[in-house]
This record gives sequence, structure tokens and C-alpha cells, in this order.
Amino acid sequence: MADGDIDGLFERIDAVLSAPAVNRAILIVTLVSMVVHFVLLWGGSGTFSGFAVADLPLFFLFAFGGVPILAQLALKFLRREMGADFLAAIAFVTGVWLGEYLAASLIILMLTGGQVLEAFAMRKASSALNALARRMPTVAHRKEDNGDISDLSLDDIAIGDLIAIFPHETAPVDGTVVDGHGSMDESYLTGEPYVVAKAPGTAVLSGAINGEAVLVIKAEKRARDSRYAQIMNVMAEAEQKRPRIRRLGDQIGAWFAPAALLFALLVGYFSGDSSRFLAVLVVATPCPLLIAIPITVMSAISIAARRGIVIRDPKVLERLPTCETAIFDKTGTLTYGRPELVDIVAGSEFSGPDVLRLAASLERYSKHPLASAVLAAAQDRKLPLDEVSQASEKPGQGLNGHVDGHEVAVTHRSKLMKSAPDIAKLLPETTAGLECVVLVDGKYGATFRFRDTPRAEGENFVGHLGAIHHFKKVMLVSGDRESEVSYLSGLLGIGESLASQSPEQKVAIVRAETAKAPTLFMGDGINDAPALAVATVGIAFGKESAVTAEAAGAVIPEASLATVDELLHISMAMRRILLQSVIGGMVLSILAMGFAAAGYITPVAGALLQEGIDVIAILNALRLALRHDIDADILAES
Repeated sequence: MADGDIDGLFERIDAVLSAPAVNRAILIVTLVSMVVHFVLLWGGSGTFSGFAVADLPLFFLFAFGGVPILAQLALKFLRREMGADFLAAIAFVTGVWLGEYLAASLIILMLTGGQVLEAFAMRKASSALNALARRMPTVAHRKEDNGDISDLSLDDIAIGDLIAIFPHETAPVDGTVVDGHGSMDESYLTGEPYVVAKAPGTAVLSGAINGEAVLVIKAEKRARDSRYAQIMNVMAEAEQKRPRIRRLGDQIGAWFAPAALLFALLVGYFSGDSSRFLAVLVVATPCPLLIAIPITVMSAISIAARRGIVIRDPKVLERLPTCETAIFDKTGTLTYGRPELVDIVAGSEFSGPDVLRLAASLERYSKHPLASAVLAAAQDRKLPLDEVSQASEKPGQGLNGHVDGHEVAVTHRSKLMKSAPDIAKLLPETTAGLECVVLVDGKYGATFRFRDTPRAEGENFVGHLGAIHHFKKVMLVSGDRESEVSYLSGLLGIGESLASQSPEQKVAIVRAETAKAPTLFMGDGINDAPALAVATVGIAFGKESAVTAEAAGAVIPEASLATVDELLHISMAMRRILLQSVIGGMVLSILAMGFAAAGYITPVAGALLQEGIDVIAILNALRLALRHDIDADILAES
């Protein structure tokens, strides 16, 4: 069997042994067994087959909970891993071997208690996206050739099937509207707060929620290949690859556990007393690493949730204070992501209001960020919107449709320079900001110019990153034009900016910067997801942007740089308290090891003493959950 196959087998076995349900069952059995043990001990029970009756519940515990521990110990030995729980497992085996059953039981309590707390924290972190997964329908409604509607499972949908989506239902597959006019909420994917109008020819994404009207779509992909399925695949991969909460504990335990084991062996060898060997192991078991860290992280997750921050991966809370380079996307991150139409440069054959009316009528069926700005401008001017008979928007092709007897196209300058250079010559000079070009019946209609307003707190936030949070470099990396990116970077005081960057180029930039120093990347769109994934810490802006959220370690649903500042302070406070608990607990454990080596502490007393150390560490960890003074240095937008 190849090494990769063996490693995969080890991982599968470890996943079963460390499953949350298994740990919860062992924890319950541990508590019940210890309670029964003390009751029988207090009642003065006798012996059975040479064993104390009071110890029988503990024997049951060893059979039920000890086997998984021994199996995990064997796996860790085969993989040459020596963390904090490895030392605890050795202490458990030694305790059973020497007949120190209560000490061994206390070790099981410490191990399973930490694992249950870890699993609970992870469930808290994933609850928002699990709710997203539960909303996908299990059946679809296929429209037959005779007009009848029949239900079928999502797996049975074929490309080309006509699927009816009833009001308030979720689209089961990607497709194109062939019948009906209505609207759909695609905010889970785009992060935009508004719904998108639908007409024949417009695209529908799986997972979008239908509005009040029945829509019939033609399936363009199988359910397993649609956008929603891709999101769920990302979720599954994130669950499998997500690191454990005790990363810092494992790092410290990697050197502390071998050192403690060597010290215990030397004590046992030179003293000739095996109980001293066990006592040293028991008090050396760094339970603050096993318990205090999950509690501290869970407290930080809870505080973040109260501030409107979803922690997808607890790793970000440990790594955020170490980041030295901050990299920002532009639209929706450093700006509000709500462009405003500021100028209309009409062609010689058309008037600005007429072109705006036609474009706004068509933009109702677009999910492009500029669509809402065009619609808002038409509403401000009280322009009536015309009926659209056909609408189509394909990636990279712009928006096309038939409006009031005219063929209208909304495109961009670079596309016209390639496809219609004669029309491109009629365009006005480029200026700072965003723009789009409207064609009417194949003729140049107008150029719309937009400006995306920077966030009110943006300049203060960028300016204080170095002084307060010790960032050494701040970068702006955007897919927008050079003029717009340079304008914003100058306005906010960002020294380095890169424009017209594709998602692949963003990934290369973030990866290169991460190789130099830990990076924080912030973005809000699906095209930012790859860069979020390769950064040391990725923070996603926007409500329920599933793809982006899965790639990011933290999500700021109500986009605000002040909230990001709060997250920075939460992570700093968490790391400070976590180190206090870990280092303080280990110092107490080392002192106890000295007394145990001298014979002043028995194994059971050592286990109880270690529990006392745990309580101190846990109480210190809980201080974070009680804090209400973690605030941003900058003021939130008004």
C-alpha cells in the first residue's frame, strides 16, 4: 500500500475516533462512571473477584472510552506526532497499568471535555452557512410537452428540461428564463442587497429565491454541475481541510510533551518509584492546551458574533495579530459598492434622457453592480420605463435586449475597440471613475460615467493600521481601471496599488506577498474568493456571499471597516488571554512536576491538582467572554 493510501486510511480512522458524537458519548459515560464510583466508594462497597466494587464503573469507562484513546495514541505514534493529547494518552495508559484508576479516569475527562468544547465551537462557527445548505429544495417541477407539471428529484433533471419555479421557491439548477416576468433574490451569491428582475432570456442561478411570479427556465446544467452544487462542494472541502482549534496548543505541545515524558522517565528511573513517574506525567499533562484554548476561541467567536462578525475558521483569530501586509479589493470593500451615475455624454443622434430611459428599462434585468445606479438615476429623473420583450446577459458580452422597438446594448469601451472600432472612435476621453457605453440600434447612444464613493471611515482605517496594528505594508489590488484605482489609493493614502487585475493575477500577487510576510486580504466578490483562500487571513464583506465566505476565514455581513477594526482588537485580546492561560498553566504544571518528582504529590492528587490548574486557566479564558470594552479605534460610518 502506497504512503498516500496509508495516510488516507489513518485520517479516516482518526476522523471516526474523534467524531463529535463519539466524544460526547465518552464524556457522558465518563461523568456517569465517576459519579457512580464516588457513590459506591462513599457507601463502603466491598470487592468482586479481587477488585473493588467502586472501581467497576471505571473499568467500564476504560473499555468504552479507553479503546478510542489507545487507537488514537497508536495512530499518533505511527505518524510521529507528539502533541499535548499524546502525553495525556500515555499518562492514561500508565495510570491503568499501575492501578491508579481514578487518575486515569480524570485524564479521560480532560481529553474528551476539550474535544467536545472544540466541536461545539466549530458548530457555532459554521451555523450560518449550514442554514444556507438546508434551504436547497429536494424536488423540482418539470413542465412536460403537454403542459402538465410533474415533480422529480434534482438528480433527474436533464439539460434542456423546462423547470417551473413557483413563487418563493429556490431555483434548483442553473438555466435561462423562457417564460414569465418576475424577480429573484440572488444576494446569497452576489452579496448585493437588491433583487434582480427576470424576463425571457435572462440567466437564473441555482439557489436564487424566486419572487411573486411563476418562472419557467430551461435547464442549462445538471443539478450537480450548477452554481449551488459548486458552493456546496466548496463547503464540504472546507469542512475536511479546516484545521483544529488547538493549533497553538499542538505547536507548544510538540516540544513540551517530549520534554515532560523524558523528565518523567528520568524521575522514574532514578527514584525507582513508578508512581512518581505517573504523578509527573499526570501533572505535566498540559490541559490548559486542551481545554483553555477552545474556551478562549469560543469566547472570541461569541464576541465576534455579537458584533455581527461570522468566524468561519477560528484560525484567523490566532493569525490576524501576526499579519504585516494588508491587501484590499476596491469595490464594496474600501468603497460602498454602490456606484452613482454622475455624467451622461450622449451621441449626436440621441438625447441623454432618452438613452437613460432605454438603458434603465433594460438594466432591470441585469445583476451588474452598475445596473442599480442606472435605475436610480432614471428614478431620480422620473423617467418612465418601457417594456422589455427580450433580455440577455452573458459573461463578457454585456447586456442586450429589445426595448420599445429598439435594440439596446450596454457594453464597455474595451469590447467596442475590438468589435466596433468605428463606434469606439466616437467615445469621449476616459476619466477617473467607472463607465459603460450604450448602443441603440447599433449606433453610439451615450457614455455613462459613474463614481463609487469611498467609505467614510476608509482614510482613518487605512491610516491607523500601521500605528495601532503594526501593519508594515498596505496595498490596493483591483480589477477596475487604473484611473479609478489610482484616484482611490491617493484619496485614502495607500502607497501601492495595482489595477486591471484578473482573479488569477490577484492570487499570484497575494501568494507572493504571503511568501514575504503574513497577509490580510479583504474582498467582497466571488472573483475575490481565490485570493481570500491563499492569504494568511481572508475577510469577506457582504451578506451571505457563499462562495466568498467559504474561501474566507471571517465574514463581515454588514460591510464596515469599523467592524473589521473590532475584529482586529478581538483577535488581539484573544491571543493575549490565550497565551496567559497556556503559559501560566504550563508554568504551574512545571512547578507541580518538580513536587511530584520529589514524591510530594501522588498520581490522584496530581490529577486533582491538574484539575485545579485547569480551573484557573478556564476562568482566565472566560474573562474574554465577559469583556465589553473591545471597541474599534475608528468610528463606524454614520
